[in-house]
Amino acid sequence: MESRSHALMAGFFTIALAVLTTLFALWLGKDNIQRTPYTIATKLSVAGLNLQAAVRYKGIKVGNVTDIDFDEKNPGQILLKLDILADTPVTANTYATLGYQGVTGIAYVQLDEDAAMPTPLARSDGNIKHIPLRPGMMQNLEQRGMAILNQTEELSKRLNHLLDTNNQKSIVSAIDNISRAAVAWQAIPGKLEPVLDTLPALIEQTRSSVDAFKVFSNNATKTSNNISNLTNNLQANDGTFAKLNIAVDRIGNSLVLETLPGINTLSREARSSMRSLNRTAETLNERPQSILFGNTAIPPGPGETGFVAPK
Repeated sequence: MESRSHALMAGFFTIALAVLTTLFALWLGKDNIQRTPYTIATKLSVAGLNLQAAVRYKGIKVGNVTDIDFDEKNPGQILLKLDILADTPVTANTYATLGYQGVTGIAYVQLDEDAAMPTPLARSDGNIKHIPLRPGMMQNLEQRGMAILNQTEELSKRLNHLLDTNNQKSIVSAIDNISRAAVAWQAIPGKLEPVLDTLPALIEQTRSSVDAFKVFSNNATKTSNNISNLTNNLQANDGTFAKLNIAVDRIGNSLVLETLPGINTLSREARSSMRSLNRTAETLNERPQSILFGNTAIPPGPGETGFVAPK
């Protein structure tokens, strides 16, 4: 009986110890810190991110990743659920990126902001706030690395095309042409030496020509000045043109005042003479005998002396 009582007491003690241990563990694990749930919906890769991964705001740990799952409503989209300290200044301008710890490759969620924006983040499905996820440094490096690899591949293709058999022949031909041009260029200085020897005489002739041109220019300037003076003299008030205009005016006045009246008088006398000739011709036609016997007297008309009225 005594051994059984000892065993019973040991059993009760073990059960009590287990209960106390459980209660103590629950008390230690009790978290009174207030946390706010957030959600990140993204189609980017989240490689290296695990449950309970750290969430950091500007480098300070403010929470953990509580769930990683697929979005049933949007295929290809991943939902990340976060629990973040309630006093974390998450605003409408806050965004998330994936950061990696050292060389281990373990990922964490890094929160940051473009600029200060005190507007609180709006809540959506299930009263849970959504934070946008942007490509992190590794994603950017991956994208740029792929772009560099594509460019390298394109460059390699172009180099292969450039160095094919036909192009190699063209390149060799171009190099041969360059060599020939170099050889021909080396012969040019020898051909230029006679020309260079004649340059001093040519320069001297050029100087003489320039001096002669200067003399010609001076003479032309003097001639131009003389012509300008002659023109000014001709156009002066007492110049040749003015005197010529006066002489022309005098000749015109003489024609109008003297010559034209004389011409008019001569014209009238000529007309009177013509009338007299006409009368003489008519008289001869009527009485040709008047050439021998002279003109008969014209009988007096009415009112004249000796007029006798007809009966």
